[in-house]
Order: sequence, then C-alpha cells, then structure tokens
Amino acid sequence: MEAWRIVAVVIQGLGGILLVLQSMAWARERSGSTGGTVALTGVVALVLLVIIGLLSLTVLSALVVWILVAILAATSIVLLHTS
Repeated sequence: MEAWRIVAVVIQGLGGILLVLQSMAWARERSGSTGGTVALTGVVALVLLVIIGLLSLTVLSALVVWILVAILAATSIVLLHTS
C-alpha cells in the first residue's frame, strides 16, 4: 500500500469526523428530532466515511482520491465558518 493513500485516508478521516459531528448537530437542532434520529444520522455519515476511506485505500485512482480530500476539506472549512 502506497504511503500517499494512507496520508489521504487520514486526512479524509479527520475532516470526515468533523462532518459527522456537524451532521449530528444539524439533526439535533431540527424541530422534533429525537436521540434516535441523531444517532441514525451519525451512523449513516460514519458508514459513508468508512466506505469512502476503504475505496480510497484500495481501488480509486490518485486523482480521484485527492479530489475527494479537497472536496472534504473545502466542505469542512465552509461548514465550520458558517455554523
């Protein structure tokens, strides 16, 4: 396994955790949301993050992986500045 894949997945994981927490906060702030809804939102976001990480480690090309890292970083920055 190439080192760049590991570095990219670590960056994706760090940024992804922020997005998981942000999505859970949004689910909590919606009117009528229950603890179950918040937990389900977190689980779905975490599963998607793990799937993207596994695909990045195994089959996706370098260009696609780094584009995903850039999109995740940009999304995290924008969401954290607007919340």
